[in-house]
Amino acid sequence: MSQVEVVRNSEEYLQYIDATPDAIFVLHEKLERRFPVHQHTKGQLTYVDGGIAYVHVQGKILVIPARHYIWIPPGLLHFLTVRSSATAIRTVYFELDTEEVFYQQMGIYPVDTLLLEMLLFTEHFEWEIGKTNKYYPFLKALFNILPEISNNHLHTVLPVTRNERLVPILKYMEAHVGEEISLTRISKEFSLSERTLSRIFQAELSISFLQYLKQLRMVKAVELMLQTELTLSEIAYRTGYQSIAAFSNTFYQLTNMRPSQFAHSIK
Repeated sequence: MSQVEVVRNSEEYLQYIDATPDAIFVLHEKLERRFPVHQHTKGQLTYVDGGIAYVHVQGKILVIPARHYIWIPPGLLHFLTVRSSATAIRTVYFELDTEEVFYQQMGIYPVDTLLLEMLLFTEHFEWEIGKTNKYYPFLKALFNILPEISNNHLHTVLPVTRNERLVPILKYMEAHVGEEISLTRISKEFSLSERTLSRIFQAELSISFLQYLKQLRMVKAVELMLQTELTLSEIAYRTGYQSIAAFSNTFYQLTNMRPSQFAHSIK
C-alpha cells in the first residue's frame, strides 16, 4: 500500500469518528498511529496496553507508557507515533457533553484494575456505538468515572522545537544523556555563552536548561524500564545519576511514584 493510499484511508477513518456526534467510536486497529496531524470534535482516550507510545501535540512530545492512558480534549491538533509494531493501543472517542474541568485538559494517567478491566472489555466493540446499542451505557460509565480514578497525572513530557540552533543541541543531549551534562559543557561544545544558551532554552521551550535535562532523563528512564531488563540502579546510571537516591527523588517529583512502584505498575 502506498503512502498516499494510507493517508487517504486514514482521512476516511477520521471522518467516520465524528460522523455521528452523540455516538461513541471505538478503534482497535493500528490506524491512530497512521493518522496525519488531525483533530476530533470528540474527546479521545488512548490506552497503551503494551510497549510505549508518543503523542505529538502543541510543540511537545508526551510519552505514554504501558498501563497508562492519555486523554485528549476535542479540537486539539495531534498525532501519535510508536517505535515498535508490538505496541498495543486501544482508542475510544467520546462526545463531550459535560463542562467538567477534567475533560478540558490533556493528561496522562495510570490505569487501575477497574479501568483496565473495562478497557479490555472494549475489544468486544468496534466502530460506532450509538445510544440504542446495549453497550452504550457501559462505555458511558467508563467515560464518567475517569475524573474519579485519574488523580495521578504523569509528567513524561518533552518540549520540541524547530529552532536551527537548538535542534542539534537537544540531539546531543539525548545521545549523551548518561554522561555528566551541564550548561557549561553544552555551551563549550556548541560555542555559545552560558547566558545565550539559557536564553535560547527559555525562549524556545519555555523551560530552563536544567528543567529540560531533568525531563529528558526521566523520559529516558521510563523508556528503559519498558524496553529493557535493566535494574533500577543500572537505569539510574544510564540516565546520568550517580546514586539511586537522587534518581528516585527526581522520578518521584515528576510522577508521584517511586521508580520501583512505577516499574511494578507497568509489568
